[in-house]
Amino acid sequence: MLETLKQFSNPEISKILLEKIYEVADRYKNKFGKEPALMEVCGSHTMAVAKTGVKKLLTNHVKLISGPGCPVCVTDQKSIDAMIELSEGENRIICSFGDMIRVPGTKRTLMDAKTDGKDIRIVYSPVDAVKVAKENPNKEVVFLGIGFETTIPVLAVALKMADEENISNFSMWVTTKLVEPILRKLLNEGEVHVDGFLLPGHVSIVLGKDHYQYLADEYRVPGVICGFEPVQLLAGIYQTIKLLLNETPEIINAHRHVVRDKGNPQAQKLMETYFELSHEAWRGIGVIENSGLDIKKEYQHLNAKLRFPVKISEPKKTKCRCGEVIRGLIQPEQCSLFAKACTPTNPIGPCMVSGEGSCAASYQYMRED
Repeated sequence: MLETLKQFSNPEISKILLEKIYEVADRYKNKFGKEPALMEVCGSHTMAVAKTGVKKLLTNHVKLISGPGCPVCVTDQKSIDAMIELSEGENRIICSFGDMIRVPGTKRTLMDAKTDGKDIRIVYSPVDAVKVAKENPNKEVVFLGIGFETTIPVLAVALKMADEENISNFSMWVTTKLVEPILRKLLNEGEVHVDGFLLPGHVSIVLGKDHYQYLADEYRVPGVICGFEPVQLLAGIYQTIKLLLNETPEIINAHRHVVRDKGNPQAQKLMETYFELSHEAWRGIGVIENSGLDIKKEYQHLNAKLRFPVKISEPKKTKCRCGEVIRGLIQPEQCSLFAKACTPTNPIGPCMVSGEGSCAASYQYMRED
């Protein structure tokens, strides 16, 4: 197994794949008069293509477009504002994943609130937030539940634990996102031209290969599910361009050691048990119908939105262009704030905060200076 894993970062194999990509990309350009444009949907892919040098090596051969798959980047400012307001209440503990506490809301971050003395804690799992509630029975513990299909089953595990153990002082503010609605929106609106997709390795473990068949059947757009090491990324790009060259829109699973055709039925069942479709607000994009999941009515005693209604005003517009970066309309460098007012130590937008953000990836690995 270890030897197999080593092959995923083998420089000799990477070099061979790179030459093959140059060849098929040139053939594509000769046939269609432009570079193939591929969107890496997942934020981890965005960071990986920048960190491994794949994006730079493919410049002028393949146009790689960062997609909307970073959960931190797409979380609406209102949810952050709501959590900050909740933290103002008596006997409250707010729990969150680490990246979220540095993401700016309308005026402040959760880190600012923590600095002001509010009890805001970073946890590595929503189950840890349930444990905080058990340890602090005289305080209300609210967890900010974000994420795509990769994370949603874990949120469900925490709800299950709190419900079965009758932990009455735990609740969750859920603002999750689903991959399919946002891909359909991008393709339907056509603001950004995408020839093919590098489909997310992590989300696909839950959803399975078959879930993406609508891309091929309805939109005639191919997609390849791939991993995050150089050989896996290059193989995924090569396979996608070959599908485009042959004009055969198919979905290929190049991550077969962890992704099955039907996904993970147990995780899917957990999602179906505790969540239902909801209209979700995407940062810089707006509300998309049925693009997320929220807690089912049967479990509304665990829903922080119902338990602690807060009044949040509309966020003010800023010069931050994360919304356009998320949709692949511009590169991070085209935002006037990039690497000037907005840096990893002073992030203005979530794409510079997150470890999967496009701006953070460009700042760390794509700048020439």
